[in-house]
Amino acid sequence: MNYLYLLQLAAPETIITVTMLVVLGVDLTVLRDKSIATRFTVGGWIAIFGCAVAAAMLWGRIQGGHALATAYRLDPFNGFLIIDPVTDFAKIALLVLTAFTVLISTSGKFTNHVGEYLSLLLLGTIGLLFLVSAGDLLMVWVPLEFTSLSLYILAAFNKHNERASEAALKYFLFGGMSAAFLLFGFSLLYGISGSTNLAEIARVMQGRGLDPLLIVAIVTTVIGFGFKVAAVPFHLWAPDAYEGAPTPSAAFIAAGSKVASFYILAKIFTLAFAGSTGSAVWHGYVSGWMPVVAVVAALSMVLGNLTAIVQSSVKRLLAYSAIAHAGYVLLGVLAGTASSISAMMFYIITYALTVIGAFGVVTVVEEATGGDALSDFKGLSRRAPGLSLCLLVFLLSLGGIPPLAGFIGKFFLFSAVVSVGENLGLLWLVILAIAMSAVSFYYYLRVLKAAYVQDAAEGAPAIKVPGLTMFALVLLAALVVLLGCAPGLLMRFL
Repeated sequence: MNYLYLLQLAAPETIITVTMLVVLGVDLTVLRDKSIATRFTVGGWIAIFGCAVAAAMLWGRIQGGHALATAYRLDPFNGFLIIDPVTDFAKIALLVLTAFTVLISTSGKFTNHVGEYLSLLLLGTIGLLFLVSAGDLLMVWVPLEFTSLSLYILAAFNKHNERASEAALKYFLFGGMSAAFLLFGFSLLYGISGSTNLAEIARVMQGRGLDPLLIVAIVTTVIGFGFKVAAVPFHLWAPDAYEGAPTPSAAFIAAGSKVASFYILAKIFTLAFAGSTGSAVWHGYVSGWMPVVAVVAALSMVLGNLTAIVQSSVKRLLAYSAIAHAGYVLLGVLAGTASSISAMMFYIITYALTVIGAFGVVTVVEEATGGDALSDFKGLSRRAPGLSLCLLVFLLSLGGIPPLAGFIGKFFLFSAVVSVGENLGLLWLVILAIAMSAVSFYYYLRVLKAAYVQDAAEGAPAIKVPGLTMFALVLLAALVVLLGCAPGLLMRFL
């Protein structure tokens, strides 16, 4: 066993680990007597620098042709970690999302434990980086739960919000239950195949028909990941967790964890379950994992969008919107082709950038007004014109309006799904997705109506946006516009 190769392959994760220790150490020593704003700024820049160094190393590995990974394939660890250009680019995307989460956190006043908060954010990132590299069931489960533990604590970090503890407890209980389902499904897969390696499981399962144990393994795995991505009917934790958690923590839960979870979910279902796909084609139902995922996707799109209509809290509205978007993303998994998986990754990365921006705007409004209700956004275009313009870009992108990234993401995704199967067999799901996207315009426009049409309460002061937060929001809005107009900048890496 050559542990040197393993250490070299895990160099980006090692850099983030060192960064986490530096952030914690500096905050507990040098910055302990400084103001919260100063501690967030200094600690945030250290965290961002660490993310930048790790991303640069990954970029260099992509450009270098992965000679290290080629040598690593001769190692006895073969298959435990998967190192390839797409995986490394997914890691770069996760590091970018972490950096933006740190930037929108710098204006927060929700905790005095700045070092601990930033450290937990980086610990969650380490888990996500290992998760996307996983090629083994054990390597999937350990980083997934490692990340979840960090997220549970991050959800409870706002001691000024009485709902934070309730939200974190619900998140923890549902997360623990999902881990039990997922581990049970993985144990059945191991029992059936005799291996925990995804490629080996795929080889053993090829040509094997469905049997009761495999059916249970499929269902429990869908349940386990359904909780992680907040898909219906496993979504009950999401609205409370998003509303009660500190807004930057909710942004990280909605963005970073979704990117990694969908990436590994697609890998497991298209590889390990390749021999038991079945069919979700209209009037062509065949037992397998596809019909199960199709039902979950359809329910997520319908319930997520319809329930978002009646929300008065913007954070809960974004939570139900995230549930609906989970349904859209599952269409890419369902199609199972190379083009649909690429389109799915484009969609989820651009969605993650957009939703971090939306939560960033909510963070500023919440700090200024003390709440996140629709009424708190009244007159935002006159109280903070730049902030409202960023909100306009983010919400229109979430709704799928051209030429923004949300539109081109849906176009790629729906086109890839329509082309699968004979006689446009999955067209029914695409039609449902388009119809639900039209429904989503209504509740996004409700927020924009409050910001641009309705007047603020008499005497409401102008909202001052912190410099770092405004920089992050403008950059995110520019990326959403740029990736909508030139999607090839991202798509060529996927």
